[in-house]
Amino acid sequence: MNKEEKFIQEMYAASMERTIKRLWITTILLIVLLVGSNICWIIYENQFEDVVVTQDNADGYNNYIGNDGDINNGKTND
Repeated sequence: MNKEEKFIQEMYAASMERTIKRLWITTILLIVLLVGSNICWIIYENQFEDVVVTQDNADGYNNYIGNDGDINNGKTND
């Protein structure tokens, strides 16, 4: 192997080391951003209340007042 071939090989190896380092940095950054976006989504979803309506009727139909004040009617008997 002459000097030029050795120089090209070392230059290529140094280039690959820099590329691998950049890929690791990019991978770590993407993982951090994914975790951060998941935390933001959980915080956003936790600001809403869950409304639980218990049913006393055997048929599963009840009237209840919703959050907007409207009365939600259940099954109508004709």
